[in-house]
Amino acid sequence: MNPFVIKVYSDYKSPYAYLAKDLAYNLERETGVTLDWLPYTLNIPSYLGSATVNAQGEVLEQSRNAHQWRRVKYSYMDCRREANMRGLTIRGTQKIWDSRLANIGLLFAKGQGSEVFRRYHDRVFEQFWRRELDIEQPGVIEQVLRQCGAEVTGLESYLHGEGRAQLASIQEEAESAGVFGVTSFLLPDGDLYWGREHLPRIRELIQTSLNS
Repeated sequence: MNPFVIKVYSDYKSPYAYLAKDLAYNLERETGVTLDWLPYTLNIPSYLGSATVNAQGEVLEQSRNAHQWRRVKYSYMDCRREANMRGLTIRGTQKIWDSRLANIGLLFAKGQGSEVFRRYHDRVFEQFWRRELDIEQPGVIEQVLRQCGAEVTGLESYLHGEGRAQLASIQEEAESAGVFGVTSFLLPDGDLYWGREHLPRIRELIQTSLNS
């Protein structure tokens, strides 16, 4: 195993994290580094406000100013442009989701091995952004884990006990390292990069480290 380990902080309710996922996989496969995927639950209302819309896109309730709405609309437009080029589906969400259970599911899947984790990670992102997955329901998370080959004994207590504590600990550690958004890449020397656009630079740093 390559000793170069990069911590990758991600959140299922971020379309930018969805778009970064496969690019990060490519980095791992092509360079031989190890990616340690970790959940970081975004508090979107703290910087973009919140809103709930119906299936027709009509706003039912909201706490956003005009500037925040412009940012949100641009973000989805920006993400859809790349998603369309890559054959991915990103549909705007109808509310601000609580992604903690899905993120705890990530930790549970990791404990079942890399194959289960990869299937879970891919499935949750894909189905959530097609509006086919309610990530706030424990039963839904259990079903996805089963579909991905996980042994789910003890899952219920993990989701509300140990897993929740682990998630909080990871969040605290991430913020101590400077993480504030996803996808964030934390290199072994503590260097932090936010966003998939930095992957070429990270690749250069990896090559320099491996050649030194």
